[in-house]
Amino acid sequence: MIIDAAVGKILVFLSMGVVSASLLAGSRHQPFPEISRRFGWLLASITALSLLGESAPRPMELNILLSLVLVMGSYGVLVGVHHMVQTRRDVFIAPMSGFLFCIGAGGLMVLTWPNLNQLEQWAGFLALVVLGGGQTWMVFRGLLIGRLPLAWSQAGMVALQRGQLEGPQGAITCFEKGWDADEEHLNPMAYIALASIHRFNGNATEAEKWQDSFEDAGGQPSVASEWILALNEALRALGGSEQMFPTRLDDSE
Repeated sequence: MIIDAAVGKILVFLSMGVVSASLLAGSRHQPFPEISRRFGWLLASITALSLLGESAPRPMELNILLSLVLVMGSYGVLVGVHHMVQTRRDVFIAPMSGFLFCIGAGGLMVLTWPNLNQLEQWAGFLALVVLGGGQTWMVFRGLLIGRLPLAWSQAGMVALQRGQLEGPQGAITCFEKGWDADEEHLNPMAYIALASIHRFNGNATEAEKWQDSFEDAGGQPSVASEWILALNEALRALGGSEQMFPTRLDDSE
């Protein structure tokens, strides 16, 4: 065996703990934190149970532990890529799970390396290169350029309908992140939402600033009327007046 089993287990458990803690901490910076948080708690629970199993008379072997990490990493990558590319609600699970997948696959390959012939070793080396490239893409796509303007606007609307205007997951914070230079059609949605919320709060200066940004981005024709009516409905439910947040829009505006 190339690496000592005891040292290998310590490194694997340490990696699982770091990834689960990172998921729990990083979930607070996602528009829908429950996605990363659930997977973080799942991984933390599996890590704790695996550590508890080390006190058994016959603890888990290193290759079994690496297989478990490989399975968890594979599941996390599938879920993470789905949210990163399809739902566009989370960009954190995929790269963090990718680390586990690479650890599991790389560790199993290291354990079996002495028993492989030259052709299999070359194939394993190329597989590691592919894994490294895929992980680099997920880190770059998720952690470095992973903006989620649509998800932030969705999260802002959810927070607004719940009456949560302030705070790190409040509607104001979410809508302030709900714009992107590459998706300019989403920007007016965030601008009118922020203008309406600040108007509801009585903050005329901020409301006017965001209203001007909204007008510069195209004004009312640039946003679906259903979006503005949904904003008005949510703010009326919080105590806003019918006059300030009407149930119908004036088409002449």
